[in-house]
Amino acid sequence: MLLQFTVGNFKSFKDKVTLSMEATADDWREEDNVTQLEKPKLRLLKTAAIYGANASGKSNLIEAMVRFRTFVLGSSKDSQKGDLIPVVPFRLNSETENAPTFFEVIFLKGGSRYRYGFEANPLDVVSEWLFEQRDSIREKKLFTREGDAIAIGPSFKEGVGLEDKTRPNALFLSVVAQFNGKTSGELLTWFDQFRAISGVMDVGYVNFSLQLLHQKEYQKAILEFTREGDRGIISIAQEDIDSEKFLERIPKEIPQVLRNMMALNPPKMSLLKSTHQRFSPEDETDALVQFDASTEWSEGTRHLFALSGPFLHTLNEGTVLVVDELDARLHPMLTRRLVELFNSAANANGAQLIFATHNSGLLEHKSMRRDQIWFIEKNSRGGSDVFSLAEIKGVRKDANFEREYLLGQFGGVPRAGDLFKSAVDHVEK
Repeated sequence: MLLQFTVGNFKSFKDKVTLSMEATADDWREEDNVTQLEKPKLRLLKTAAIYGANASGKSNLIEAMVRFRTFVLGSSKDSQKGDLIPVVPFRLNSETENAPTFFEVIFLKGGSRYRYGFEANPLDVVSEWLFEQRDSIREKKLFTREGDAIAIGPSFKEGVGLEDKTRPNALFLSVVAQFNGKTSGELLTWFDQFRAISGVMDVGYVNFSLQLLHQKEYQKAILEFTREGDRGIISIAQEDIDSEKFLERIPKEIPQVLRNMMALNPPKMSLLKSTHQRFSPEDETDALVQFDASTEWSEGTRHLFALSGPFLHTLNEGTVLVVDELDARLHPMLTRRLVELFNSAANANGAQLIFATHNSGLLEHKSMRRDQIWFIEKNSRGGSDVFSLAEIKGVRKDANFEREYLLGQFGGVPRAGDLFKSAVDHVEK
């Protein structure tokens, strides 16, 4: 489970900002929205909503999580000597332009609380650290790194002898895991399960939902999930396409030369189909009809099916899912239902959902706590600031969050009045 994520000097984030999933002492909606742990004794939020105007930095925060995760998982095996590290510093300040980017995450794994992070520029890992805390005892050092110098603590013997095998552009944690380190391998498993998806581009995880559709434990849940977009769906199935049917589906505008090449070696393909009930003129059921999901489903229904895999798998495994633009192509009520899946008893395994959205309807105080609502806002010098509603003084837990947000009381909203005035002034001229 995620406790907090911190990033600094990355894209629009000049200073370090932290998104925390630790619940405050507030008891509002504690039973549904908070996971309470005994060992270690913690109260963690199940969801966090991120609001902000366009270009405020919402997507940059999620991208920071993605780049951090990707580099941890692949720096030792996917990159080579001389490859650039995927960091982008804040460019609107002469001091930060050539300074390293900072990443740090605090999370729970196997009963321990880990704090791991690194600083890096495009060429080198400048520093790296890993600390562990267990049973409320103060955290102990597993290793620290400053440039080429790596200091290994007595509890991280798996890293001994691998210092010289770590390239300047690779992470020591990743290297130790590649050499089958037990603790490091377990930590990389946590990073692998710390996933992020886009609400706009769902092509990358449609196949994941299709894979789960073949697993008995997920079939019924995926069907019900997708039916939120079309209640007329009776069943969903995947149908393999033979070579003859594939050739029939090749668009006519494709040149004949290419059509002939594809005919020589047609790829293996399958179609996602749904079954619907057909009715007679007397409104009696008389047959079943199949719909092709790619051509006969609505955008929203296709999107719900794509989301079904990541959402249901996260709930089942008790992992972390980050979604950029959750409300894209979804009715506000459907977006609310997705969030409620996590903020409910259905989330028995402590799964966490972090999402960026413009849907102000989710701010309704009866469904979200103040510490679950986060805002990102650009300051006068172009840097993004991150803060939660719980940090704003004077906001009652039973206040109308949506109304006050839209009135600009919390920040994180576009200056639409200035836009309107500029347009009017332009027309008048």
